[in-house]
Amino acid sequence: MAAKDAYDAVIIGGGHNGLVAAAYLARAGRSVLVLERLDRTGGAAVSTRPFPGVDARLSRYSYLVSLLPQKIVRELGLRFRVRRRSVSSYTPAERGGRATGLLVHSGDRERTRAAFARLTGSDREFAAWEDFYGRTARLAERVFPTLTEPLPTREALRERIADEQAWQALFEQPLGRVVEETFRDDLVRGVVLTDALIGTFADAHDASLRQNRCFLYHVIGGGTGDWDVPVGGMGALTDALADAARAAGAEIVTGHEATGIATDGTRAEVTYRGPEREGTVAAAQVLVNASPRTLAELLGDEPPAPRAEGAQLKVNMLLRRLPRLRDRDVDPREAFAGTFHIAEGYEQLATAYRQAAAGEPPAAPPSEIYCHSLTDPSILGPELVDRGYQTLTLFGLHTPAGLFERDHDAVREDLLKSTLAQLDACLDEPVADCLATDADGRPCIEAKTPLDLERDLGLPRGNIFHRDLAFPYATAETGRWGVETGHANVLLCGAGAVRGGGVSGIPGHNAAMAALGE
Repeated sequence: MAAKDAYDAVIIGGGHNGLVAAAYLARAGRSVLVLERLDRTGGAAVSTRPFPGVDARLSRYSYLVSLLPQKIVRELGLRFRVRRRSVSSYTPAERGGRATGLLVHSGDRERTRAAFARLTGSDREFAAWEDFYGRTARLAERVFPTLTEPLPTREALRERIADEQAWQALFEQPLGRVVEETFRDDLVRGVVLTDALIGTFADAHDASLRQNRCFLYHVIGGGTGDWDVPVGGMGALTDALADAARAAGAEIVTGHEATGIATDGTRAEVTYRGPEREGTVAAAQVLVNASPRTLAELLGDEPPAPRAEGAQLKVNMLLRRLPRLRDRDVDPREAFAGTFHIAEGYEQLATAYRQAAAGEPPAAPPSEIYCHSLTDPSILGPELVDRGYQTLTLFGLHTPAGLFERDHDAVREDLLKSTLAQLDACLDEPVADCLATDADGRPCIEAKTPLDLERDLGLPRGNIFHRDLAFPYATAETGRWGVETGHANVLLCGAGAVRGGGVSGIPGHNAAMAALGE
């Protein structure tokens, strides 16, 4: 257990945000203890070999990096890199009885323009696409730097953006309005909307604007909106963070779960249980890298409401080779190099939402796939690389936790089958024919529901954001940094903080700054 009975700061939870906070505080000379319930650090940002006897190290839960500021990488001296994907996305379609699709390149404007013309028959949608994403790119340049600063007021952020049309479209009106006003093609509309639905159960016209907030965080990352592949897998980031925290003097104890926090606002005590005994450790400050609901439970407070559900199906696969596409004009190595959209037309997304909101699994589940090994082969053993193996990670939308409560395993299996059926409809061969097998001869595929994520990682109802995302400005309920709680010496440093969500380290940085009085 811990080497001492008291610390300047005790951090509950050794996920990436907790490790960021630990590194900053330890580098500032504070004595720091990190308590992690699991037997490893990293939380959801880990790499795992999920298939017995197979040398494939997958980013199991969190897949891509966009929101991690280079400021954090630089200031903590992290040995961590990302690589840009050569393709932004590919979305298969059928037009006039012919298999086709939309391939959006990361750096080849002319090829992207030609792909839009091939799909839609004109340059109209491409021009609208360039204008729309040019506007979000300018917004990203202005908003992203604020995420590691004290929270701006709503009006200050509005002035900083200096684009009233963008402000109205993203901060004031349901996203569906601007999508429908800007684009005519159903498939193009769907590609745009998907960034608003990652882990967020909402309709395009949801009056709560939760889809807008999700979209905003997906287009401002790094000031560019690029979603990059972590070199060495997501675990490379959290390993680097743990190394940085330890090198600065932080003590990290795994296999020990915090069970309570008592505080008078100036001093605190954290109770915990480990494999051999229970104990108590004193702290001047406590930083909680867990959900607001978990924080309330630790404090003995009334949990916040409403309880936002997670809404994603995560599937990890290892293939012997990439499958052939029905669209013969696109190389599978390009189609899978970016985000491969499945059943994500605008009307398909709306139908899937309505079905799931009515308590039924979507008949045509929408999802998107990432093939990290095309960008970073290092996650595979040399023999697998030589034999042409590839990883696929799938993120399914509109699958809220409540769908799985009746018969969890049966619903998971049925949704997996119907999700793969939607993928197969885009392929010239079943993906099952391409699956590798593990040491026991079983197909290399696993599926995780929101309830699996709650059990494995402690995510409330499997919500990857811990609760609904918030706009990145101050309100009456927020403090200076968006990490403050009702107790002066207890701070929230997880995804449920304002400006939390995604693999960013931003809540960890901001909680550390608040703790240091910055």
